[in-house]
Amino acid sequence: MTKRALVLGGGGVAGIAWETGVLAGLAAGGVDCRTADKILGTSAGATVAAQITSGLPMEELFRRQADPVLQNTELPSGVSVERLMAMFEGMYRRGPDLATVRREAGALALAAETVPEAVRWGVIASRLPRHEWPREADIELVVVDATTGDHEVFARGSGVDLVDAVAASCAVPGVWPPVTIGASRYMDGGVRSGVNADLVAGFERVLILAPMDDAQLAGQIDLLEESGRVEVITPDEESAAAMGADPLDPAVRTPSAEAGYAQGRALAGRMAVFWE
Repeated sequence: MTKRALVLGGGGVAGIAWETGVLAGLAAGGVDCRTADKILGTSAGATVAAQITSGLPMEELFRRQADPVLQNTELPSGVSVERLMAMFEGMYRRGPDLATVRREAGALALAAETVPEAVRWGVIASRLPRHEWPREADIELVVVDATTGDHEVFARGSGVDLVDAVAASCAVPGVWPPVTIGASRYMDGGVRSGVNADLVAGFERVLILAPMDDAQLAGQIDLLEESGRVEVITPDEESAAAMGADPLDPAVRTPSAEAGYAQGRALAGRMAVFWE
């Protein structure tokens, strides 16, 4: 039987809404991506991975993103995304070695003044319909150790609480606090790669949802294509406009979800051939 992986990349609250919309649109068109043998989530994708394996129908998950009445309360980031991106670009210019950049990002994360961990944990908990790891699906969530810069992948057997794992994967350096798990503190898995698709190498079919640009994605696709076929869905023109310039802005959830749903419905026919 063909082994399939679903890869969900990072992209803030806009990315959560858009990915949920795309997956709901695909499901409405007959393509249920939750049947993947593995679901890998990074940052926003970690939230979506936990949500779609919670047992709630895709239609309900979509409504929770599209209907303002049903949306959980999100904290304003209080950070200029332009300034944040410029800071990260400066790190890459100063040191092209990715390991060095990850450690520098970790130092930024550990030194930043943010809301308390417990406050941020509460927001993440409110996003998730279920706080236990799913037993019906294999999900893996990517995080980065803020001290060493090394990445880890948390799963059901890792001994890490699901909410902690999602919170860590979503802990954008300089915006949200690193998450304390055991003796370590962890930050956003997107510090390694916005998508981390190379971590599912060996699967025969890989569907990637990438809300934001990832300079490493092309090389990761080349690796994946050594053993299988790959499809990548990125925001189309309407979705990109709906998501706007600030992926951390909670106000864009409704338009992002709706645009993602329309895009998923439009792609369902082609994705059905690929996925099934």
